[in-house]
Amino acid sequence: MNNATPARACGIDFGTSNSTVGWLRPGEETLIALEDDKITLPSVVFFNIEERRPVYGRLALHEYLEGYEGRLMRSLKSLLGSKLIKHDTSVLGTAMPFKDLLGLFIGQLKSRAEAAAGREFEEVVLGRPVFFVDDDAAADQEAEDTLVEVARKIGFKEVSFQYEPIAAAFDYESTIEREELVLIVDIGGGTSDFSLVRLSPERRGVDNRHDDILATGGVHVGGTDFDKQLSLQGVMPLFGYGSRMKSGAYMPTSHHMNLATWHTINSVYSQKSQLALGSMRYDIEDTGGIDRLFKLIEQRAGHWLAMIVEETKIQLTHAENRLVALDRIERDLSVDLSRALFESSIDGLLERIRTSVTQLLNDANVGVGQVDTVFFTGGSSGIPALRQSVAAMLPNARHVEGNIFGSIGSGLAIEAKKRYG
Repeated sequence: MNNATPARACGIDFGTSNSTVGWLRPGEETLIALEDDKITLPSVVFFNIEERRPVYGRLALHEYLEGYEGRLMRSLKSLLGSKLIKHDTSVLGTAMPFKDLLGLFIGQLKSRAEAAAGREFEEVVLGRPVFFVDDDAAADQEAEDTLVEVARKIGFKEVSFQYEPIAAAFDYESTIEREELVLIVDIGGGTSDFSLVRLSPERRGVDNRHDDILATGGVHVGGTDFDKQLSLQGVMPLFGYGSRMKSGAYMPTSHHMNLATWHTINSVYSQKSQLALGSMRYDIEDTGGIDRLFKLIEQRAGHWLAMIVEETKIQLTHAENRLVALDRIERDLSVDLSRALFESSIDGLLERIRTSVTQLLNDANVGVGQVDTVFFTGGSSGIPALRQSVAAMLPNARHVEGNIFGSIGSGLAIEAKKRYG
């Protein structure tokens, strides 16, 4: 692989929460600055109604939190493989296909990278999870095909894919001095992806690495699922989740589920959803929670609340608890969220991750004692309970942390140079 000239192609890591673009060129950092001097662009679009324009990334979050009227769209990648991708959504008073929404954001990644690079990119290697959709090969292929269609529509002529954990492996390989059997653990916003790969300095330049990839696996569990469980267990009870109806039955949970799930928050604001909630109020024993829920919906504060939950999850990586003030909804309303509560709320998700890792090792016919290194990457890989959960399975492995937001984009850039020159 000739590294004396800049690569023709770039690598794009379109992530559920954050996205990066990598481009190999001599003597320069691989990852391109996409917003101010930052290598990540949060995967967020805000349609500002007052100024009738979309904004992206940190600016989108800023305008939303500043109180501009508009529509915030986040976790766009979660649309791939979902039924929503075939539908439209209302944006600035007109219907926009969800596919076009993806095109807007990925188009931003392309144009920002091209502006920084001072040249156009016509070839790209896109990262993809091992499974967009669990246990449904047809839906998984459809998700990849959708991404190809979107990439071509915004101007890429050649589009190919690499599994995200394999890309992370290539990034790690650029740093090692001896052969290692490495388990890549990539915990992103929407999926957890794993690969078991044989890496060595001597094999960096080899184009076909198929025999070095012993197994890949994944499960549709990621940071947004951890947010959802923390929200449901710790915050939504204040908004009526778990309330009893006068009949003794529990209040239906769809409104709370939608509010706790990033890409369905906007559905709670629909007239149909609000009418259903209104008709329920008179059948509820204690109306305090549902009245707060009405206030939250009236203020369109669903994303505000989800951001507080996400921020709490991140803080609980280092702290034992966090007092969350919710004065915006009701004076003196607050909730104390602890790491213990968070860990118990995600225990079922961690079990699914462990099961997926066990399956991966079995597929490769590798014993737990044979793995030399566990390489953690992805924004949610820092959660202590998750690390301990995986580490306990692999007693002999040392633990290495990659650039949690940059490893995949860097690895995709390496792959792009190999494939397209």
